[in-house]
Amino acid sequence: MSRIHDPLKQWKLSAMDLQSRRRWEDYTKAKETMFERTHIPEVPWWVVEGNNKKRARLNCIAHLLEQIPYKEVPRDEVELPDRKRDDEYYREPIPDDMYVPPRY
Repeated sequence: MSRIHDPLKQWKLSAMDLQSRRRWEDYTKAKETMFERTHIPEVPWWVVEGNNKKRARLNCIAHLLEQIPYKEVPRDEVELPDRKRDDEYYREPIPDDMYVPPRY
């Protein structure tokens, strides 16, 4: 509805979007049939509630990561060598116009 009433969002509505509202129930029935026929333990469907896009993305990522069996990988401890210093070296300052301006 916000795309209908907000002039800044109206460009997002295509002719197909407008027609799809008439066919909403048909699409829903087709989706339910597809889930019924193809949702099996080996290849399950997952539905992500998307009213809040940021939370939906985070929930989806967290859920997918939980599906992967994970165990800690043993690693050797890293020892940093001493840094080599050259007293003759002078590091030139970075020009101000090369920096990305801070915004946040």
